[in-house]
Amino acid sequence: MLRRLNIFKWIGWLFAPIQRNGVFFVFMFVLGWVCTQVEIPLHVKGAEPYDLSTLELFFDLYIVCALLMLFPRKVRFWVRIPLYIILYGTAIADMYCYVRFESTLTPTMLMLVGETNSQEAGEFLSGYLSWDVLTSPVGYILLILLAHILWTIARKVVGRMKRRIILPKLNPVVMNFVGTGCRCILGIGVALLLVHAWDECQMNKGAIRKLMTKNTIGEVEHQLTQKPKAELYLPVYRLVFSIYANSLATEQLEPLLTVKDEIVVDSCTFRVPNIVLVIGESYNKHHSQLYGYNMPTTPRQVAMAKEGTLVPFTDVVAPWNLTSYVFKNVLSLHTVGDSGQWCDYPLFPEVFRKAGYHVTFITNQFLPEAGEAVYDFSGGFFLNNPELSKAQFDTRNERLHRFDEGVLEEYDHLKKEDQAHNLIILHLMGQHVMYKSRYPQWSRKHLLAPMYDRPDLTHKQKLIVADYDNATLYNDSIVAAITEKFADKDAVVIYMADHGEEIYNGRPYMYGRMHTSNIDYRLAREEFEIPFWIWGSPKYRENHPYGWMAIQAAKDRPMMTDCLPHLLLYLGGIYTKDYRDAYNVISPDYDMKRPRILKGTTDYDKVKSEK
Repeated sequence: MLRRLNIFKWIGWLFAPIQRNGVFFVFMFVLGWVCTQVEIPLHVKGAEPYDLSTLELFFDLYIVCALLMLFPRKVRFWVRIPLYIILYGTAIADMYCYVRFESTLTPTMLMLVGETNSQEAGEFLSGYLSWDVLTSPVGYILLILLAHILWTIARKVVGRMKRRIILPKLNPVVMNFVGTGCRCILGIGVALLLVHAWDECQMNKGAIRKLMTKNTIGEVEHQLTQKPKAELYLPVYRLVFSIYANSLATEQLEPLLTVKDEIVVDSCTFRVPNIVLVIGESYNKHHSQLYGYNMPTTPRQVAMAKEGTLVPFTDVVAPWNLTSYVFKNVLSLHTVGDSGQWCDYPLFPEVFRKAGYHVTFITNQFLPEAGEAVYDFSGGFFLNNPELSKAQFDTRNERLHRFDEGVLEEYDHLKKEDQAHNLIILHLMGQHVMYKSRYPQWSRKHLLAPMYDRPDLTHKQKLIVADYDNATLYNDSIVAAITEKFADKDAVVIYMADHGEEIYNGRPYMYGRMHTSNIDYRLAREEFEIPFWIWGSPKYRENHPYGWMAIQAAKDRPMMTDCLPHLLLYLGGIYTKDYRDAYNVISPDYDMKRPRILKGTTDYDKVKSEK
């Protein structure tokens, strides 16, 4: 009998972490559950709470309670206090961000907090803390906190009262047996739940572990494209991730801040007074009429090419199929295959500014916003750091626009600041998903699903292709309008897409990007081959006939956009130790045999030759 009782006691110990930390477990479970059920993405159609949130929350809290058991009872009380402060504080901040900014805690939000001084913080709090916030879902967290405080007070009052009441003594043997039996049953229930929770949730735990062990913010971003994707379902997890992401970004900011002070420009002839770089987004080259597509998606570019003012380059690839990686590779004078990392080299806007060019940067994507996703944080942290931004740009926009025509309006507003010599970088949203949101449907929907003779596609798939092509057609009007703004100046406009896009061009039938590490030619064709062209104004072609001839002669040369800065430095007539003629695509010394390595792993020309 005693032996069985001992077995029951050992099984009952499985319930002990919850029993000994009962108040902590109950209130933290309610707190976490409310956050998971309320904080659903507002901009995702049909979004629902993480389906394993309740089970994983039970598992996580049990582990915390088990760890608390390692402390003596008196010490355990003091350990729980900082946990309460962290968990309640994080939940309140997270819910507040959700209510005010329609986003939970993000790395960008934490970065903005770090750049806020005490005066700005006071103005922020006075402007945003109001009664409507307290009556919003933030109030749920405050009610849980209030209930917790009242429960704690009530327990102390009841405890004192119990000590004053004399209760009849019950048989200790019977009570011990009953108590042991109940704990044994609860222990079995806990064991079953733990086994089930681990079986269901271990995949997410593995994904979180991978996410939180990456060496760079770029690797973190890339990990988030993989499946299974880590579900940071609790506010405290999002806070820890945001701190981690910012720490990784800081590791790359430090060398960038160091190298900017070491830039030396030997001389500058300002060869081309006005250089315009237009960076598009998610542009499948094979949906461009300019490159032979059978739908009228780029009539303006085709017309400019026919009149001889635009030179389309035929063999250009992107080094990555992620915008942030491309930006780092394109803006840095580091090229794939060089020693060190991209952040160990100067950024070309810094060099242009040091040389005397007035540098303008207008982006429709990389402005820091509270709800910014980690993808945009990864691509924009080095553009938005105050010190680096000042080193790179004289003029910047301060707001984003629904459509890219807003970028044109921004430039019309800011061009009064242009000087005699200008580098202008315009970053468009282009054909970024969702495609139907990238053009004004009420006025620019010219291509319709019935126009597509694609029996291999469903009607829904044809609608998506039509939306993509309409976005491409709208983009055509934007880039044409950009060239018109420089028609009376000595200027060149260079257009490049950051990367390509899958858009139902054969199997597998999909849109977006696959992010697989196995790159065959089909994938390289869709996601890495990009449109790239150079437009020359009448004054440029007249003043620089040999330069224009060099551009025309280079149009079929193999190129990867990581070497673009060297072409730009040449056009600017900027001489610095970091410029390399072998990477300037219009130079007679251009190295046409340089391997074009995609994602740091795959030689594009080899997979193309093996197709």
